[in-house]
Amino acid sequence: MLDNHKKNIATFIHLSTFSRFFIPFGNFIGPIVLWSINKDKSEFIDTHGKQAINFQISIFLYAIILGTLTIPFFIFKIFNGIDFIDFHGFHDFHLNIGKPSPLLYIGGALGALAVIGFIIELALIVIASLKARDGQVYNYPFTINFLK
Repeated sequence: MLDNHKKNIATFIHLSTFSRFFIPFGNFIGPIVLWSINKDKSEFIDTHGKQAINFQISIFLYAIILGTLTIPFFIFKIFNGIDFIDFHGFHDFHLNIGKPSPLLYIGGALGALAVIGFIIELALIVIASLKARDGQVYNYPFTINFLK
């Protein structure tokens, strides 16, 4: 039988991922510290800790992949409008963006996908926290299980 203390620890493991808004890499540090201190106390806490850490690592990898795909589209579009040969100082410098290109549309769509993914991530963390509070095990979708 789960007591409230174990449920609260599992809930705080998930909620500690929000510490990234105050501490760099807090979304990794918070859950790892709470999980490593309390993983031997309960299988329930161990399971939730692994799920939270696996989800954060997976989201980090997805963000790297999406950023690797998105950033070149914007860079190619910006440098396409700059004339490097006729640059005669800042008084003759003109940046001509011109008409939107397909590269800009693709980059914008990938950027919008990143924003939607961020909102979904926040919602999934809240759902996992509520499930932990209720004493249920929650498996994040799209998670690569690094810790088993």
